[in-house]
Amino acid sequence: MEVMKHRPRLLITLGDVAGIGPEVVVKAWVDLQSICRPIVGGDIGWMKRAIKFTHPALEIVPIERIEDGTPLPQSIPVLQATTQNLADVEPGKLNARAGQAAYDFLCTAIDLTLAGKADGIITLPLNKEGLHAADLKYPGHTEILAERTGVNDFGMMLYAPPGPNVKNSIGVVHVTLHMALRDVFRNITTVAILEKIHLLHKVMRRLSPGPPRLAVAALNPHAGDGRLFGDEETTILMPAVELAKQAGIDVTGPLPSDTLFVQAAQGKFNGVVAMYHDQGHIALKLLTGLSAVNVTLGLPIVRTSVAHGTAYDIAGKGIADPHSLLEAAHVAALLAISR
Repeated sequence: MEVMKHRPRLLITLGDVAGIGPEVVVKAWVDLQSICRPIVGGDIGWMKRAIKFTHPALEIVPIERIEDGTPLPQSIPVLQATTQNLADVEPGKLNARAGQAAYDFLCTAIDLTLAGKADGIITLPLNKEGLHAADLKYPGHTEILAERTGVNDFGMMLYAPPGPNVKNSIGVVHVTLHMALRDVFRNITTVAILEKIHLLHKVMRRLSPGPPRLAVAALNPHAGDGRLFGDEETTILMPAVELAKQAGIDVTGPLPSDTLFVQAAQGKFNGVVAMYHDQGHIALKLLTGLSAVNVTLGLPIVRTSVAHGTAYDIAGKGIADPHSLLEAAHVAALLAISR
């Protein structure tokens, strides 16, 4: 892992404590020191539980202000970021208090970062059912971040650095995100696609060397095949691409996604606009696995996340892999430094 010359202060939120978040933080802690100055926003009790079965040599240091935190390889500063009593939350079990606490962790981190106390946020996964059990009707992190920071034009990007299956870094932004497939078609608009092209172009200028080379994925099989399988490519997607080109953006499409992602992996494109969640997620995760990082675009603050879920099935077993957290920290640090 590259050592950052200027290590930004990054707040790490634990997400749903019944998942693998606390364990992953402890496992990644020593390596995080070379990337950033990490501070944990979460629950002190759960962090103490995590070090007992993961890394007993580490020490948890409770702090009341983020400015008081001094991260060291042997000690983890933790800001108590919820008033929820999480003592009886069980690993791998849905719990409304854990859902509320995950929301509290995130909101605390957002507010502190907006206030300039931190340079960015890295989030561990929350559980959407846990949020709903706490009567918090959000689809996930992204929508909470957008609401609390007051933005309307935002997007979720999966980003992956170069690797064995990817020649250059790739960013994939999604026009629609957490919604049923039946709702995707009515939310695909020329304006929405154009917004995502601009967001992707802006962020890839900061994350990838050279001018961004973008492509827009088709919605229908074979890009509609001359309107045989739908006309959205001609009536909705193509106008967005043309408008982006007029604005000086190097963008191609719409292209069938099965060939587009092959070309992106070979280095022809370093940014892809996907139409819906699984179109982008499946392709990029197959190519990059745990190297993928979730980045929220359009916010006034830096936010990245691991690209995996709470993993209830392995929570508390000590076998979680911290690689995605380290990648998320690296990307957050790059974005924070380049602001």
